[in-house]
Amino acid sequence: MIKFDAVSKRYPNGTTAVDELSLDLPEGGVTVLVGSSGCGKTTTLRMVNRMVEPTSGTISVGGRDILEADAAELRRGIGYVIQQSGLFPHRTVLDNIATVPLLLGWGRRKARARAAELLELVGLPADAGKRYPHQLSGGQQQRVGVARALAADPPVLLMDEPFGAVDPVVRTQLQNELLRLQEELRKTVVFVTHDIDEAVRLGDRIAVFRTGGRLVQCAAPAELLARPADDFVADFLGAERGLKLLSLTSLADVPSAPGRAIPADEPAGAVPRDGGRWRLVTSARGEPLGWLDTDALPAGGTAGEAALAPVRPLRDTDSLLSALNEAVSSPAGAVARVSADGVLTGITSREAIHDRAGRSHAEAAGTPTPAGTAGAAATDATAPAGTATERPA
Repeated sequence: MIKFDAVSKRYPNGTTAVDELSLDLPEGGVTVLVGSSGCGKTTTLRMVNRMVEPTSGTISVGGRDILEADAAELRRGIGYVIQQSGLFPHRTVLDNIATVPLLLGWGRRKARARAAELLELVGLPADAGKRYPHQLSGGQQQRVGVARALAADPPVLLMDEPFGAVDPVVRTQLQNELLRLQEELRKTVVFVTHDIDEAVRLGDRIAVFRTGGRLVQCAAPAELLARPADDFVADFLGAERGLKLLSLTSLADVPSAPGRAIPADEPAGAVPRDGGRWRLVTSARGEPLGWLDTDALPAGGTAGEAALAPVRPLRDTDSLLSALNEAVSSPAGAVARVSADGVLTGITSREAIHDRAGRSHAEAAGTPTPAGTAGAAATDATAPAGTATERPA
């Protein structure tokens, strides 16, 4: 969809911002450009819509050389989102979103109808369309910025550190929103960030640049984390790149034992004390309530009335990193897994999670998995320490 062929950008003072870049960005995917300050990632992005003109080489979008297109026409066909949203302060939110459709000659009614549609798409209420940018929070302004970029339904979306100016909680919300939108719209996205965690979370591919505008490596997140091209890439990814790799694997890939637990109405005196110290207690509906310490059972009452250690149930869509964190912090050394409606579906041991983590690294690095490893995971998962096996939840 977007192709850089031996593209360079050099300034009159001798500075080289981008040096002989050759890179293909696939249609419908998110390519994230990362690197230290001054490495040329923003310059690369801005050359796509000719806000910066290349010194040499060829950039094509959809098979067409961008230098053959009128610059204004080119930009109207490419969505652009920046860090500070760039909204017009004197226009309402609805009119901000309708900007590009109006420039393209759409009728005002059609443009505003499209703007209202996009407000809903990015998760803002309809009455937000009547407000002005200063009446919105930073996160809401960024949502409007994304909506404006999508208004004319461009095939390409350029995003230059769009979530860098908001707090971490809002940033996560906006990242989730982008992932949801991309799942639905499948735009060709070029995304610039200095945050490698954001790149790993959002990118289908990550391109790493070094100072001087040289592309060092471009790969899928798992491959990049498992096989950095050189010490520069490894250092940029950080010492915790192994943990980042776990964030790309879902808990669905880890086997579990059937969901067996102690019902909350089980008399405390009837709770078996053999087979492990910790037992999972569930509600009548099957929802995990907490871990029961069988060494500290009360003389009377029920299992649900005893002091329970906290449990944080996970779903199959949660990451292996989240599962490992929960298993390590759980007194039972295990993870309670639930369905979408919160009902227990199984219990997975810490050993099974460790085993799958090791195989994830081996698979990403292209290393053969030792014989018998996968089987060990299934065996470990069937009997996490302290898991009750008396009755189905």
